[in-house]
Amino acid sequence: MKPGILAFLAVSALALLSGPAVAQQFEQIGNHQIHYSAVNTSFLPETVAREHDIPRNNAMALLNVSVLEERDDGTTRALPVSVNGSVGGLSSSDKRTSLSFRTLRSGDVPSQVAVFRIHDDEAMRFDLEVLHDRNAEPARVSFIQRFYIDR
Repeated sequence: MKPGILAFLAVSALALLSGPAVAQQFEQIGNHQIHYSAVNTSFLPETVAREHDIPRNNAMALLNVSVLEERDDGTTRALPVSVNGSVGGLSSSDKRTSLSFRTLRSGDVPSQVAVFRIHDDEAMRFDLEVLHDRNAEPARVSFIQRFYIDR
């Protein structure tokens, strides 16, 4: 596995979300930053998607979750974490789909990624449990994002 491609994948996903409509998304839990981003997989370069077995499809999206620990000296370090979660519509009666996460690494930087199906112009609610510290309860992170299918 090529470290440069993983770095490109992580940077690409974050760069695509840094436009005016979407800011950097993270939750601060104590001295941990839980970063998350979701992007349509059709935005991924073909070589990156193929290398990591990610389907490039207008109706599929990629959720990327990573955790940084803030150190006393002001630096941060990436942590290996475990993530469980689901995605669905906004109504409590909407069907929820479990997300299947796997680890991607860029050098020493691990990320948890999951691919899921989207529907055009539909707001989706993500509910995540991030096990960021084995001595603490999992952090609960929820967010809503609307996706559009480019036709």
